[in-house]
Amino acid sequence: MSKVKMAIASLLIAGSLAAPVQASSVAETPSSSEDRNSGIVQEKFRVYVETNNKSSKASLASQYEVRWELSDNGFSTDMNEKQFQALQNNKNITVTKVPVVTLDLPAEKSSINEIADNEISARASQQVPWGIKAIYNDSSLTTTSGGSGINIAVLDTGANVAHPDLANRVEQCKNFTGATTVINNSCADGNGHGTHVAGTALADGGSDKGGVYGVAPAADLWAYKVLSDSGSGYSDDIAAAIRHAADQASSTGTKTVINMSLGSSGNNSLISNAVNYAYGKGVLIIAAAGNSGYAQGTIGYPGALVNAVAVAALENTQENGTYRVANYSSRGYTSTDGDYVIQQGDIEISAPGSAVYSTWYNGGYNTISGTSMATPHVAGLAAKIWAQNPSWSHTQLRSNLQNRAKAVDIKGGYGAATGDDYASGFGFARVQ
Repeated sequence: MSKVKMAIASLLIAGSLAAPVQASSVAETPSSSEDRNSGIVQEKFRVYVETNNKSSKASLASQYEVRWELSDNGFSTDMNEKQFQALQNNKNITVTKVPVVTLDLPAEKSSINEIADNEISARASQQVPWGIKAIYNDSSLTTTSGGSGINIAVLDTGANVAHPDLANRVEQCKNFTGATTVINNSCADGNGHGTHVAGTALADGGSDKGGVYGVAPAADLWAYKVLSDSGSGYSDDIAAAIRHAADQASSTGTKTVINMSLGSSGNNSLISNAVNYAYGKGVLIIAAAGNSGYAQGTIGYPGALVNAVAVAALENTQENGTYRVANYSSRGYTSTDGDYVIQQGDIEISAPGSAVYSTWYNGGYNTISGTSMATPHVAGLAAKIWAQNPSWSHTQLRSNLQNRAKAVDIKGGYGAATGDDYASGFGFARVQ
C-alpha cells in the first residue's frame, strides 16, 4: 500500500509515566459557562444525548456544539449541570455522563519503571527485547520482519512519530482529544505509554538499524491519540477513533489491526458498540486484559468483549516448564474456561508483558510492565501473519492466532493450568 510518511522535526521532552488500564470514573472538563440569571460560572462536563428520532436529534443538536455522532439519534457534547438536569426531565431524551478511562499501574509497581534510558545517541541497548525473542521463539534473534501492507492502529496517548525507530512506519497521526473532532497530523505523546506500545508492535530499528525492533517492523502505524498526556480520556473520543479506524480500513481497502492497551472496569456502550462496528467491518481488535489480577472476573473492557482479543501478561520467568502469568494480569472465570470458546470476560491469548523494553516519548527507550505491553506483541503478530495470508478474513486470522496459542500451553502463575484456563487463555501465540 502507498505510505504517507510523517515528518516531525522535534522530539517530545516532557510528561509523566503511566502504565495500562483499569480505572473508570466520570470527570469534568475544564470548560465552563455562565448562568445569565445568577452570574455563577458552571463547569461543563461531557455527556451523550440520545433522542427518539432523527428530527428531534437535529433540533437538539442545533442548540449544542456536537462533538461525535456515534449513533443514529445521538451525539456527544459538553454541557453544565443545569442543562443536564433540564434534559433529564425530558421523557423523549436520554442523557448520560460519558465515562473517563484512566491509566493506572499494575499491582506490582516495583516492576514498572526498572530502566529509564535516555540513549538517544547511543541507540537501543536491547535491540531485540526478551518478549520479541520469545514470540519469535528464537533466543539468538537479531532482527525481525513482516507486516507489510497491514495497518496497526494504536489507540493510546499518541506516539512520538519522530522517534528514529518509528518514523519510517508512520502513515497516520491523528488526535481525537482536541477541541475539534479529528486533528490530522497531530498525535504528540507527552506520556510515553503510546510510544512504547507502538514500538513493541512495529519498531523497525531505524534507518541505521541501531534501534529497537518490534514484532512486525514492516507494518504501517496509525497513531491515534485518544488519551491525554496524563493518561485519561473520554469514552466517546475512544469510540470515535475505533469507528474512524474501521472506516479508514474500508475506504482504503486495507487490513487493519486495532491495538487498545487501555480499558475500564465497566462495560461502556459507546466503546462496546464501536468495537462491534469495527469487528463487523473486518477489523481485528486486540485489547489489554487489565492489571487487576489475580482474582477471577477482573478483565476490563473492551478486552472482556467477545469481539475483542483479551491479552494476558507473561513474565520472563519459567514455572512448571512454561512462562509465568504475572500476578497483576487480570483473570477471567473458572466457570467459562476449559472449552476453547470465547465468552464475555475470557482471556484469549497470553504474551510477554513484564519488564518490556521499547521506544519512549523522548526519543529514547524505557522498560515498563503491564498487560498494555503484552497487547502490542499480539497486534504485531497478527499483522505479521495477515501480511503472509492477505486473503484471510479477520475471523480466519483470529482462529489462526488461537491455534498458535493452543500449541504453546502456559502452566505457570495463579490459575494457569493445562489447556484453556482463566489466567492464560488458550496459551502463548508465537511466530513459530
